[in-house]
Amino acid sequence: MDYLYQKVSYLRGLAEGLGIEESTKEGKLLLHIVDTLEDFADAIEDLDEYVNYMDEDLADVEEEVYDLFDEDYEYEDFDDECGCIEIECPDCDEDSIESLDRID
Repeated sequence: MDYLYQKVSYLRGLAEGLGIEESTKEGKLLLHIVDTLEDFADAIEDLDEYVNYMDEDLADVEEEVYDLFDEDYEYEDFDDECGCIEIECPDCDEDSIESLDRID
């Protein structure tokens, strides 16, 4: 996300170098646009950090779920033609046939 801050800094420096001031309507508009772009860069950085935390949490949940799934169920007959697998429930010893798409 540093590239967004670099671009905003470049625009801010360009505006200062061109002598754009808030005394004109156009100058006020351009300087406020640069400020708004900086606010967007801040918000995007916060969202990126939040998404990374969510990704880590999801990885923990997936690990827990798939570990439990693998430990609790016994896989038996694999039928490649229908893409199904027969699973025996560890609680009730009942067999069920599940689609591999559903398991993934």
